[in-house]
Amino acid sequence: MSFSHTITGFSLVMILLFKFQSVHSQLQVGYYSNTCNLAEIVVKDEVMKAFYADTGVAAGLLRMHFHDCFVRGCDASILIDSNATNTAEKDSPPNNPSLRGFEVINNAKARLEALCKGVVSCADIVAFAARDSIQFSGGLGYDVPAGRRDGKVSLASEAVINLPGPSSNLNQLTQIFASKGFTQQEMVTLSGAHTIGRSHCTSFSSRLYNFNGITGQDPSLDSMYAARLKQQCPQGNRNPSLVVPMNPFSPTVADNSYYSDVLARRGLFSSDQALLSDATTASLVNQFAKAPSLWTRMFADAMVKMGQIEVLTGNSGEIRANCSVINT
Repeated sequence: MSFSHTITGFSLVMILLFKFQSVHSQLQVGYYSNTCNLAEIVVKDEVMKAFYADTGVAAGLLRMHFHDCFVRGCDASILIDSNATNTAEKDSPPNNPSLRGFEVINNAKARLEALCKGVVSCADIVAFAARDSIQFSGGLGYDVPAGRRDGKVSLASEAVINLPGPSSNLNQLTQIFASKGFTQQEMVTLSGAHTIGRSHCTSFSSRLYNFNGITGQDPSLDSMYAARLKQQCPQGNRNPSLVVPMNPFSPTVADNSYYSDVLARRGLFSSDQALLSDATTASLVNQFAKAPSLWTRMFADAMVKMGQIEVLTGNSGEIRANCSVINT
């Protein structure tokens, strides 16, 4: 690598670090303590009600936060409805029909508007709900710095560009996460979010049938697990609602079993199994598989950092009255 390239790479890291530190100073833990002190309690209550009705909603809310933050930053653009002139993020292929939990955010927002009109942003509600979802699923709770404001733009095309796909290889994953200010270690840590939730068969069926146009099945997939998946996702089935658990043995518990599954070649997506394609990332997978407390702690830290990607603060953006529609 040339000296000029080294300086360019160093400068990019420093710029991302400066932006993260600057944002960190603007967001605050307990941000609503004086203006709407029940904000986090109300959100947690709505998440709790939804979770006990359907434990799977926790994964939906966690994924919603991730998909929001990776596109235009954590600005609740994921919540905006499409209209006659624009297809919004929520209706892009990475999000529709798989993303869920919107009603939880809307219910929390309605209650908070009744309590503290025009105070609590939709972006903060999404961040609080993701944290609560992790906690209700058995993961480690953490303080969420707040003070985000809501964006006014939501484009389906940007979701396609900014979100890693289920077939992403390690280089692609590393580059996408690096573009958001994350190290490769943090990328592996956040991949553990796949410990809960479900996936549509269409997201991974290429690993089961006619893989790469040559072999019938992805050779990196455990054969017994593949046979089980084929029973759940028959070849040629076009049912868009057919889903399987991301984690075959504890799909509703936020634990480190995801990493044990990857080691056993039971990573559902190619992007999961790709973590073993490099010695450095494979070593991290091994560490997290053996040390649950290490992963839960690092995951909580990475979630706090993710919640601060390119946030709008101060006079930027707005506080939406209805999370699905920008203010008029």
